Amino acid sequence: MIETALLALGLVLIVEGLVYALAPSLIEDLLAAMQMLTIEQRRMMGLAALAIGVILLWVAKSLGA
Repeated sequence: MIETALLALGLVLIVEGLVYALAPSLIEDLLAAMQMLTIEQRRMMGLAALAIGVILLWVAKSLGA
């Protein structure tokens, strides 16, 4: 179980690091766009991302990962 959690954390950090390394100006644009959203819209985006992540994990585990 801990191995899977560490793997998941490592993959998230790799993706995040790639975005910051390859497109730092895109991050600034994204943050500026996020500021224009209401708190409720940001919360809904977070919940949607959470739900998609849970579904992806469930599918991966169902396929034998």
